Amino acid sequence: MSMLRTIVTAAALAAAWAAPARAADTIKVGILHSLSGTMAISETTLKDTVLMLIEEQNKKGGLLGKKLEPVVVDPASNWPLFAEKARELLAKEKVAVVFGCWTSVSRKSVLPVFEELNGILFYPVQYEGQESSRNVFYTGAAPNQQAIPAVDYLMNELGVERWVLAGTDYVYPRTTNKILEQYLKDKGVKSEDIMINYTPFGHSDWQSIVAEIKKFGSAGKKTAVVSTINGDANVPFYKELANQGISAEDIPVVAFSVGEEELSGIDTAPLVGHLAAWNYFMSVDTPENRAFIEKWWAYIGDKKRVTNDPMEAHYIGFNMWVNAVEQVKTTDPDKVIDAMVGQKFPNLTGGVAEMLPNHHLTKPVLIGEIQDDGQFEVVWRTEGLVPGDAWSDYLPESKNLIADWTDPIRCGKYNLVTESCMGSSD
Repeated sequence: MSMLRTIVTAAALAAAWAAPARAADTIKVGILHSLSGTMAISETTLKDTVLMLIEEQNKKGGLLGKKLEPVVVDPASNWPLFAEKARELLAKEKVAVVFGCWTSVSRKSVLPVFEELNGILFYPVQYEGQESSRNVFYTGAAPNQQAIPAVDYLMNELGVERWVLAGTDYVYPRTTNKILEQYLKDKGVKSEDIMINYTPFGHSDWQSIVAEIKKFGSAGKKTAVVSTINGDANVPFYKELANQGISAEDIPVVAFSVGEEELSGIDTAPLVGHLAAWNYFMSVDTPENRAFIEKWWAYIGDKKRVTNDPMEAHYIGFNMWVNAVEQVKTTDPDKVIDAMVGQKFPNLTGGVAEMLPNHHLTKPVLIGEIQDDGQFEVVWRTEGLVPGDAWSDYLPESKNLIADWTDPIRCGKYNLVTESCMGSSD
């Protein structure tokens, strides 16, 4: 009996030691995207994208001799829950990196957690700028890579003189519109030719607001809507435009949060001719994009599923992270963060993305016109790649600020005039 007990105890000890050893055989990758709630329409596909990229990397042999293990959580479009789930991923699951968030309010919610626990977040969506954290890589567009070029296009190509800045009521639309309002005034646009409107997440009753837009656009000057409306509120907004007889020829809408995914599965007839500004469209015909789309269809098993701009951002960010980890031969966050600056990887529309010292990418800017099949026809694009600017040159309070996470500055909010570091965000 004694010997049997000894054997059993030895076996139990061996099992106890083997469990953490097996756990250490994988590198955990956190996925922090809303799979329910108002933002699920946009974020669920990003979860699937990261799972595809992980599967593809594992087929190549994993990373540092280990398989990548996805850890998926659902913050459910609940902004405080994002912070709770981020802490769970970093402190409990011990993930090496997190790919996640969509809205800026969700990113702002998790930011202190990533800085406190020294985690790494790849944030794949266009945003308002005015921020640069050492722990975040902003693979979506800054305002100078989307909002400003879109306004220039409307002004210079379409002759727009009156402006409706319509957004969902949270930090991204408010800050972006603050930048755009100043930019328009600097271009000579008068205050009375700028209308600003905010609505809550999930807003559905657009009748009176669209009536105001129609009235604003009847003053004899070419009018356009610059839309930072996010999530499922876009569907009734465009329907109401059509209901009130507002066509893209009358008052074009250029959207910053409506892409292929948001258009799939809805009646696109009311949207045809309206515009969107992104850094990627599925319709762009390059070998890299064709290959990416084929991989996506093979993974998801449905050729009706579309690709979109934030998917490309995760594709670029994920591959840069893999290359940085392979370069430093560790997932240690401090070493990976330093190795990320200067990483280069081909984008999907032509050109090579580079991670800048301010943790933003270089990107092309494209304007697309919505077609009846839910795709976009590119009507304009920048000649080259535009470097992402963390701090807007168009606001007096930030025109002297830069972000640079390399020596000797190592600061997300550095004042060039006072030569002092002021933190990482406003």
